[in-house]
This record gives sequence, structure tokens and C-alpha cells, in this order.
Amino acid sequence: MKVSGNAVLRADVGRVYEALTDPATLAAAIPGCERLELVEPDVYDMVVTVGVGSIKGTYKGRVELADRAAPRSFTLRASGAGAPGTVSAECRMLLVDEADGHTRVEYDADAVVGGVVGGVGQRMLGGVARKLAGQFFSGMDGVLVGEEAPASAQARPVEAAAPEAARYVPAGAAGAPAPGTAAITSATLAGAAAALGGVVLGWTMGRSRGRRGSR
Repeated sequence: MKVSGNAVLRADVGRVYEALTDPATLAAAIPGCERLELVEPDVYDMVVTVGVGSIKGTYKGRVELADRAAPRSFTLRASGAGAPGTVSAECRMLLVDEADGHTRVEYDADAVVGGVVGGVGQRMLGGVARKLAGQFFSGMDGVLVGEEAPASAQARPVEAAAPEAARYVPAGAAGAPAPGTAAITSATLAGAAAALGGVVLGWTMGRSRGRRGSR
């Protein structure tokens, strides 16, 4: 499944790049993110709860930030599994200067989905991915300008659910689970995001449109 698009964020390229590669910010913006743990430089374990059609579940896996070319581009790679199926994804992010000091984030994600969730259909999966991406970028934009996510995103979570507030856990922190016991980023699953995550990342870790983003 391929998901491509772009979103405009109300901050300059430097700030956007820093936010998109900052684990605490990603944890706050990724729809359904429950936990994000640093296990080694640029490698994170995550727990994300999402739904695809009538299939909902919690995915556990790992996401990696790679091919960094600050502050212009980077790649999110993610893999993980849950009861509904498996996901592996790669999402390339490119940051472009826009007018008024804003930044256009262009993303190009390629995800392989297996198991029960893989039988939902590429069309439906792509639609959910874009919606999650919109939520991710809308939340990220809110973080950058000091606003909360738009009410529409809060009221309609687009089949993404987080049982409790997302937490970023630094490597070796008290209460952190052993490596491999946590997560996948819906940012990458969604195409970002994806990255992240929101991708994801999202995975693609993710990605729909926020009020200021488009796919």
C-alpha cells in the first residue's frame, strides 16, 4: 500500500524538523499512541492502538529514524504486529520552505499489511491511513503553534483510540518495559506520521488531512 501527500505546518523548517524527530512531540501527536520508548539512538519501541474498518487492535513494534539530512529530510522505518495483523512500512519525509515562514511536509510511504487487517482492502486501508495522517499533522501543527488539536479531531478520532495519555520513556527510565515489549507508530502505519508519526510517524506510521494539511 502506497500513501503520498503533503501538509503545511505553521512553523519554519528548522522547528518542524526538530518536532518531527523529537520523541516526546511525536508521542503527543501520533493518533492512538500509548507509549514511546527510546531503546537506542534514533530507535524507539512503541504501543499504538488503532482501528481499520471494524477491526481494532493494539500494535507493538519498533520505529527507526534513518537517512537524516537535517533540516530537510529523513526516513521513518517501522515494523510491528498485533492481533489484527502485521505491518511493515517506510516513509520518506521532505521539508520545503513555504511563504510566511511555514513549512510544507511532503511524505511518500510504502506499507505492507498482513493478517486479518490485510483483507480489509487497499482502498479502505488507504482511506484510514490518510485520516490518521490528517490527525497527526493537525496535532503536530497545534503543538508547534501552542494550540490544542482541532475540536473535530478530538471529537472524531477516526478509528484511532488511546486508552491513556501517550508517554515518552527515555532509555533506561524507571518503569520502562524491556526492549521489544512496546510498539508501532500509527504515523508510519498511516503514512506519517508518521511518521510520524505520523507518520508517523506512521506509519507510517501514518496519513487524511488536518485543517491545515492535505494528502
